[in-house]
Order: sequence, then C-alpha cells, then structure tokens
Amino acid sequence: MPLACWRLIIAAVLLSITSYGRAACVWKVTSKTGNVLFLAGSIHALRSTDYPLPSAYNRAFDASERLVCEVDPKALIESSKGLLKAGEYPKGDKLMEVPENKFARYRPWFLSLMLQEPSLHGMSETLGVEEFLLQRAHANAKPVLGLESAREHADIFLGLSDRQSEAMLLIMFIPAQRGSGSAGDALADAWRRGDADTDTRIFMDGFRDFPSLADRLLTNRNRKWIPKIEGYLRSGKTYFVVAGAAHMGGPNGVPVLLRQRGYRIEQL
Repeated sequence: MPLACWRLIIAAVLLSITSYGRAACVWKVTSKTGNVLFLAGSIHALRSTDYPLPSAYNRAFDASERLVCEVDPKALIESSKGLLKAGEYPKGDKLMEVPENKFARYRPWFLSLMLQEPSLHGMSETLGVEEFLLQRAHANAKPVLGLESAREHADIFLGLSDRQSEAMLLIMFIPAQRGSGSAGDALADAWRRGDADTDTRIFMDGFRDFPSLADRLLTNRNRKWIPKIEGYLRSGKTYFVVAGAAHMGGPNGVPVLLRQRGYRIEQL
C-alpha cells in the first residue's frame, strides 16, 4: 500500500481516537454515600449539523430515572405567556419615542429577549439540547421536572430595574448592530469541546459593565439551585440535571459549588 494511503489511514484513526476521548459538558456527581446524579451543560438552540450530540448525553440520560431542566416545560409555556403580557408597556406608554409600532410598546428587557430569538441567528430551539432530551424523556415515559418554578423564572426578568432592563437591551442590541454573530458561535464551539469555563467567560464578558445583571441571570441562580440538586442526590433516585452551559463553568459554576460541598465531580 502506498505510504500516502497509510498516512491517511493513521490520521483517520488518530482523529477518531481524539474525537472519542474528548470530554463533553456532562458531569457525574457522586455523594459520600455513593448516590449519583448527572449534570449537563446545554445550548438552548442548535443547528441540525450539531447532531449527533456527544455520546455522554445519551449515556447520562440512559443511566437516569428523571430529567430536570431549568424550568419545567409545561410551566415554561405558562411563564412565556406571562412574560409576553408583562413585557408590554401599559396603554399610552412606550419606549422613548421609537416610531415602529411593533417595538415601541415593549419594555427593553423584552426586546432583548426578542433579539435572542434563535431563528434570527440560523438556529432552532427545536434542535436545542433540552428539546432533544425532552423528546427522549417523553418516548421513555421519564418524569420531567424544573429547577425553577414558572414564577421564579419570570421574576428573573420582571424584577429588573429600569437601568438593568435598558442595559440588557444594549448588551444584546449593540453587537447585533455591529453584525457580530460570533458570540453565539463561540459559545457553541466551546460547548462542543466540553469547555464550560469558556462558555461562562464569554457570558460574563458580555455583562462586564453590569455585574449585577450577570449575578441575577447566572450566579445567583446557580446558588439557589444547589439545595434542590442536593435533595435530588439524597432521594435515592438518579436525576439528570440540564441547564445552560454557562451555568456549569467558572468558580461559581454548579460543578464547582457541588465540589466545594464535598461531592466528587467527574467530567464525562
């Protein structure tokens, strides 16, 4: 066989070994009593080319009895309806003097959510990690829970001050105006590498001038989730907890917070 062909075969084998051994944004959490829980970082919207997901997601799902998302999907639908209503100004009031009727009636924080609509960036929520796992959960009759109630999730936005609300809009709007879609791509690329620390850093960099917003959207929620996750670990059931990848990285990420409380954390 020609030397060039051998080189191609060796390169292909090495590539497959590297791909197989690459860590995913999935962790196994083990308590001192031997109880197990799985954590996973999610990208909420993906492209069809992002599939199949890393095998660790399916392994964790298959080893679990219950799936946990940030918000119970049914509750999220109700929460979304409430957010739509709360995101509009009362009749006769509007955002500054914006002439477009479509946008003038919405509050700044709601406009920022509109700017994050996945379809605007070539992605789809129906292809997000949670949706994929939810479909599997329904097919396997696995219960699905939420780390937050609909009200708790809605309050993240409803409780924003005017300054925070306007800051959130600016953070989302200014990069869009500059034609920068790279942040979302960078988040997805880091997630594919199992690099949650980079996902968290990218998220935090976007809120560098507004740390209170970053705490509200990320850090504070991580800490609030820990007692609930510990309850899952004590239950004797095996749970698979899935939240945005940015919740999993950095010194205030869920895996680190659990490690600080004495749990063994292994990235899969």
